Amino acid sequence: MTTTVPLAAIILAGGASRRMGRDKATLTYEGTTLVERMVSILGPRCTPVLVIAAPGQALPPLDAEVLRDEVRGVGPLLATGRGLRAAAEAGAELAFVAAVDMPLLTVDLLDELAAPAVRLGADVVLPWDGRDHYLAGVYRTALAGRVAELVAAGERSMRALVERVDTQRIVMPEQPALTNVNTAADLAAIRSAQIA
Repeated sequence: MTTTVPLAAIILAGGASRRMGRDKATLTYEGTTLVERMVSILGPRCTPVLVIAAPGQALPPLDAEVLRDEVRGVGPLLATGRGLRAAAEAGAELAFVAAVDMPLLTVDLLDELAAPAVRLGADVVLPWDGRDHYLAGVYRTALAGRVAELVAAGERSMRALVERVDTQRIVMPEQPALTNVNTAADLAAIRSAQIA
């Protein structure tokens, strides 16, 4: 019998969504918004569930704690740090950090990443399918301080963090759960695949 590794969830919902042309968090998929869908996927598996939103961003009522970025438009690193700090304060040692635009995400993916995080003692465990998925990985909440240092030094990308800590990659070829919805065409393709 395997033990489920305790995880917090950090959903990054405050991105600029430039390629989509509108807020991705409130796009609908199968009758619900993407942010509601992410909370419903992660909520049964993770405690706490933290949604990091932009200042003034309108969101539907959520069964999660909503935290606001202090500044708009500075990238995911600052928002990740905010979430890691809050997760650590809630007593979590590990957190799954996810983009809001992953409607096919499954908890099986979380468990495939969480077990190596514990076994290897890594700071970050990312899925790899030919590229890193920074916003679908397990991060130690103790990295909040490192994130703050990087942001203070002018860094904005997740790569800046991942390259400076013990990061392990788990090869996961052809994993639908990692699908991001960056454009209207991406969303249409996922919808049509679900119908087929």
